Amino acid sequence: MTKYVFVTGGVVSGLGKGITASSIALLLKSRGYKVFMQKFDPYINVDPGTMNPIQHGEVFVTYDGHETDLDLGHYERFIDEELNFTSNITSGKIYKAVIDKERHGDYLGATVQMVPHVTNEIKNKVYEAGVTSGADIVITEIGGTVGDIESQSFIEALRQIQYEKGSNNTFFVHCTLVPYIYGSNELKTKPTQNSVRDLRNMGIKPDALVCRAPYDTGEAIKNKLSLFCSVPVSNVIDSIDVKNIYEIPINYYKQKIDEIILKQFDLPIKKANLDYWKDLINTVNNLKEEIEISLVGKYVELHDAYISVVESLKHAGYKYNIKININWVDSESLESTNNLKEVFKNSKGIIVPGGFGSRGIEGKIKAIKYARENDIPFLGICLGMQLAVIEFARNVCGIKDASSTEFNQTCENPIIDLMSDQKSIVNMGGTLRLGNYECTIKKDTLAYKDYKQEKILERHRHRYEFNNKYKELLEKKGMVFSGINEKANLVEIIEIPNLKHFIACQFHPEFKSRPTRPAPLFDSFIKASCGK
Repeated sequence: MTKYVFVTGGVVSGLGKGITASSIALLLKSRGYKVFMQKFDPYINVDPGTMNPIQHGEVFVTYDGHETDLDLGHYERFIDEELNFTSNITSGKIYKAVIDKERHGDYLGATVQMVPHVTNEIKNKVYEAGVTSGADIVITEIGGTVGDIESQSFIEALRQIQYEKGSNNTFFVHCTLVPYIYGSNELKTKPTQNSVRDLRNMGIKPDALVCRAPYDTGEAIKNKLSLFCSVPVSNVIDSIDVKNIYEIPINYYKQKIDEIILKQFDLPIKKANLDYWKDLINTVNNLKEEIEISLVGKYVELHDAYISVVESLKHAGYKYNIKININWVDSESLESTNNLKEVFKNSKGIIVPGGFGSRGIEGKIKAIKYARENDIPFLGICLGMQLAVIEFARNVCGIKDASSTEFNQTCENPIIDLMSDQKSIVNMGGTLRLGNYECTIKKDTLAYKDYKQEKILERHRHRYEFNNKYKELLEKKGMVFSGINEKANLVEIIEIPNLKHFIACQFHPEFKSRPTRPAPLFDSFIKASCGK
């Protein structure tokens, strides 16, 4: 029978529930158990695909083409498992499913209510994750904070699961804050007590507390929390600030949180294999050099909008023992400056990631032109590839009005255009080209040198494509189309071979990068940037 770990949060948001859930999953996997992860988000959007990145952060895409919360990126990077459509469930997705069933007549005329219909749908999503993944243990994070109105249906569903499956098949981890009060110079337990009381009033007794605090809480605080929250002292886990997030699983391992969970599940406590993770921590804490990489984007005021890109740059840095410092460049501000030399004076490489809409486009094109003309290592992703092609068409091929129909629907030279099957689409959500698509790589190219194979699978999230009408002209001027989706004859990778390192892709390689295994395009980009 599948076992279930639920991670809830109290007091305030932003405590690190996602990292806690990921760390627990990593520890259980290190002991030989098959794990799977999912996130429940209480917002009513069906998925984050249409939400503003500045408000919500990055949209992470699974291999099977679902737009999900950025926490799934943390999950995949920590446990090195590909997640799927069952991994991110929103209130909107639940309500939509219930309403669709009601309209279809599935409830046989019953009055549709929060309990049991909505809660049953939530429970089905939990159980479905266990069935489709074949996992021994499913770890589910509940977004938001206990006490929020919008998350109450999720908490009620978990209460029912706890009753239906029993305590030997369910384990509740409650993440909470133990704040430090300056002046009295002490840690305070009352916020945690109140949060656990709220959870217990909703029918759930936590099995462990993960306490976010600036330093170890100590025996007296743990005894107090144990007494007032009815949790064994051994199950009160400190989550202190660390030098890097990769230390968090080891911190939990030392406090035996994985053993506590396995004992409650009556599962064997197999020997943990964490040597590779400890090697990673040692590498990250002892990076010998550092370089600056300029990230040119339109959502730079919220760094989480590019979190997978940033993490992928770091992963490649770890391989070459180099710390990556990001120079955050607002593409819109570049449009009004001509002193690009000053903007990029310390940067060893320039990356232009994905995005949507016309704002800041000309600034990105200026950055790409600067990288090309000054032979600075360049990596373009999704929109970054499209703009690299437009820049080349304008400034090398002489097509001065080259553009994309995304920015100018009446342009005479649409280097980037909608595919025919996209032109009739009305809804914005879930209608992009999403998930894994195959790409065939030409031999004797930079892309082939990076991937070392002819066929690859990479994740996509875009609607517009390169217009093949212009392919022959760009090739004559020196651009190489090194990656093609042969099934639809779509350009996936472009490069300029007479430069030190200039490559761009239509897909999102950052979604498959791992701390111990950087994505090939990021690997070669950082390698070129640091002169290795």
